[in-house]
Amino acid sequence: MNGKISKKDFQFLKDLSKNNYREWFNDNKNQYQESFENIQEFAKELLAKMGQKDQLVPMSPKQSLNRIYRDTRFSKDKTPYKNHWGGGMKRDTKLLRGGYYYHLQPGNSFVAGGFWGPNPADLKRIRKEFEMDDRYIREIIAAPNFQKYFGELLGAGVKTAPRGFDVEHPSIDLIRKKQFIVRHDFTDKQVFSKDFTDQMVEVYEAMQPFFNYMSEVLTTDLNGVPI
Repeated sequence: MNGKISKKDFQFLKDLSKNNYREWFNDNKNQYQESFENIQEFAKELLAKMGQKDQLVPMSPKQSLNRIYRDTRFSKDKTPYKNHWGGGMKRDTKLLRGGYYYHLQPGNSFVAGGFWGPNPADLKRIRKEFEMDDRYIREIIAAPNFQKYFGELLGAGVKTAPRGFDVEHPSIDLIRKKQFIVRHDFTDKQVFSKDFTDQMVEVYEAMQPFFNYMSEVLTTDLNGVPI
């Protein structure tokens, strides 16, 4: 165990995708357990390295990983298992906002970060900031490191304009967003490389100017006074 994702870990996911039912999973529980233990070692190494780069909510490697079991109660897709490994880390304290995520899947591995579901008050505060002054967020998005790893700010949004905002506002492209997400993809070859966690940390560090700006917005009022 060295914190490295192996081809066996991805082969298990490929096999699971073709046999996504409980009987097969139970018959191959040992293979799952072996991969899960390796993924925990990977998460342990990543947490240690990221702990040197940012202030994170304390958690064990196992706590940082998402369960492979799907919640099918409200889904049309009743397959019981996810076909990827996933996990994340949150920044600690109310002054540091933003969350780091990773998704490991054959042919579809990526890291992402940002604000998936801001509460109504936070979402309104972000939108009002963009309405009042979009210079800082646009400088962050246009920065060479942001462009190198992410290209653009992602996230679902409303089709026209949120209630109370002008659809003709110059910053409506930002104001209409209800999620604020960045993403960077990795090839399988990169995932299997010895320095993959270092590559991930490099991308996560590129998120931090965006996180720090959003943290300042969400912890101050429109006059810049701490709340």
